Formats: sequence, C-alpha cells, structure tokens
Amino acid sequence: QTTQKSALDKPTLEAYLRHAMGWFPPIELSIGDAKQSSRLPGFFEITVRASLGQASQVETFLVTQDGMKVLRAPSIWAIDQNPFKTELDKLKTELQPSMGTPGAPVVIVVFTDFQCPFCKEEAKMLRENLLSAYPKQVRVYFKDLPLERIHPWAKPAAMAGRCVFRQNAAAFWDYHDWVYASQEKITPESLKNQVLNWAKDKEIDTLQLSRCIETRQTEAEVDKSIAEARDLSINSTPTLFVNGRRLVGQIAWPQLKQVIDYEIEYQKT
Repeated sequence: QTTQKSALDKPTLEAYLRHAMGWFPPIELSIGDAKQSSRLPGFFEITVRASLGQASQVETFLVTQDGMKVLRAPSIWAIDQNPFKTELDKLKTELQPSMGTPGAPVVIVVFTDFQCPFCKEEAKMLRENLLSAYPKQVRVYFKDLPLERIHPWAKPAAMAGRCVFRQNAAAFWDYHDWVYASQEKITPESLKNQVLNWAKDKEIDTLQLSRCIETRQTEAEVDKSIAEARDLSINSTPTLFVNGRRLVGQIAWPQLKQVIDYEIEYQKT
C-alpha cells in the first residue's frame, strides 16, 4: 500500500516545490511550520525561503487541511499531480514537426516565429546543442506562433513550412534552418520564390509545393497552433515548455541544460 502524499510533510513539499518553482540545487530551501491561515480560514499557511548566497526569495503557500492542494496565486496545485498539468493538457503535439527520441523523458515544445530574430538565435542554440548533448533523452516539437502585426512574412513562412512537412517530414528541419539563416534576405514578396528555389535540390515536388503555398492549404494548421498559443496565454516568442515548465524569451544553453538535467533526474523518481 502506497502512502498518500501530503504537502504538510516538509520533505514532500520541498521536493514538489523544487520541481514546480525551478528551485534546483544549490538553492537552499527553508520550509516553515504550517500555521492556520488568518487570511483564508480552512487553510494552512507555510512560508518558504529560497536562498542562494546573498540572494533570497520568500513565498507563502496555502495548503488545504488534508494536505492535498497547494495554492500560489495564480496557480492551484494538487500535490499528487504534476504542477504543470494545466499546460500539459493544452499542449498538442500530434502530427507536429519533431526531432529526437519518441518516448524520451524530456519533451520540449517550442512556440516560435520564423521572422523573429530572438527565435533565430534560440533555434540555432537548440539545433547545435540539443541532440548532441541528449541523443536519446529529449524530444522536441515545433509549434508556429507568427506575430503577424510586426512580422509580415512570418505566417506565410509558417504555412510554407507546413507544406514542406506534409510532403517530407524530414525536410522540414532543413527548411527550418534555411528560413532562419535567410531571415535578412526574405521579404513578403520574395518568400514564395525563395522557398521554391530552396526546394529544387530537395526530395520535394516543387509543383505540389507551389500549389500548396498558393492555395493556402495549411493555413488552418497554422491557425490551430496560434489558437493553442492564445489558450496558453503565450504573447511572445520564443516560448518553450520543458515537460510543461514554461520558459519565456531567449534562453542560454547552460540555463536550458540545467532544466533538462533536472527533469531527467526528476523523471527517475
């Protein structure tokens, strides 16, 4: 018989908060005693101090009487569920461009924009480091979030990418790398011709590709990805989800590696 987890057990709460808050070692945690909440009757209040050197952060969490629910505005967590369950339930990866090992312990979902310069740098970082460092432990899924108001050719590029993916899934990543590398040369007017020129020496039917682009065959797919991003309240690119953990903005490889390493170890428990 398994013992029911409780947030009123300090080691259980510490392990959970390290995962949920990203308080990885060597950050030290000091978990206070549970006290009846004067602000919210029927709940316990637990104060937690996270410290690293001279820097510290103090958070107060509300815990239900049975120890099963943890509240931190705006999140409400169940101690026996993944803290990122809400995000994970909304992230759809079926039939999306992907790289890495199916069934890997770490799943990264990237929402990105082909015309975004920060996305270009992050894409380069991911492509150069991810699979060489983690040949079997990571799976990456690509999601489109073209910011049309500021990037006029981002959505057409996303739609063209989906046309490529429909024909040849493996070629999508060549297209991905080419678009980012060509970012400064592409214009709304030249995009289609540049894509078709790129495709000439690939295993792609350029006539079929041209027709797909002209008739906007993949627009619904891109719109679906945009709608998913809105449902997740994503308003900037790039935004990554690492096993559901949201990372907003361009992230450096050492930071991402720390999160991945932590998740690999966490999955073992």
